[in-house]
Amino acid sequence: MPNDALIVVFIGDVIGKPGREAAIRYLKGAHADFKIINGENLAGGLGITPSLAEEMLAAGVDGITTGNHVWKKKEIIPYLMGQSRVIRPLNYPEGVPGFGYTLLTKNGRQLYVANIEGRTFMNPLICPFRAMEEFITLKREGIPAIVDFHAEATSEKIAMGWFLDGKVASLVGTHTHVQTADERILPKGTGYITDAGMTGPTNSVIGMDKEAILERFLTNLPQKYEVARGDVEVQGVRITINQATNLCISIERIKEKVG
Repeated sequence: MPNDALIVVFIGDVIGKPGREAAIRYLKGAHADFKIINGENLAGGLGITPSLAEEMLAAGVDGITTGNHVWKKKEIIPYLMGQSRVIRPLNYPEGVPGFGYTLLTKNGRQLYVANIEGRTFMNPLICPFRAMEEFITLKREGIPAIVDFHAEATSEKIAMGWFLDGKVASLVGTHTHVQTADERILPKGTGYITDAGMTGPTNSVIGMDKEAILERFLTNLPQKYEVARGDVEVQGVRITINQATNLCISIERIKEKVG
């Protein structure tokens, strides 16, 4: 492994207070040049607020990606215009507040982090493939990039992996809260995983109290969803990047009980 390898830890969808506390505890001891989280569920399992984003940044998180739930808390909208380290999917229409990618600089090293959202079974946004084409032309040469693809369909994520192979260091899927076991390096050097998973309570349905979810499935009546309690697991990936090529050397799953 090259001596100048760049290490990125990416933590999958962080769910509410249990997820925040677990992510902070885990990242405090993690050796990495950059620490990234998906934070669209920081606030009670749905949405993100400026104060919670600042809490995570102050705790050592370098960048926060989001997804379709980024707009759930209205107070986040003006915040996104002033904090470039918290990004929303870049394939929203022109004029939507916030930034779709960011360039992080730390200890003399740099990393692009981009965020896109899928369209299959989700919002009818601008084509994420075309959006990534534009991003690739805009980003500066010689700086590696990782992409959070917040999408529902595994096929859409896999297709994006092939589309970006050799163009970015890593494509990490989020949104389903279910970690997949398909981490690999694609033929042209892009590290890939369909879903990084969820950081939150394991005794749950994708982080939320299971009783309310079961009642919804059984009756089809609206329920109040709350973040579950109990054992918490940190899930994500550890990505190692060769800075000479800006491509992936290794991608390893993180799946660890915390506290």
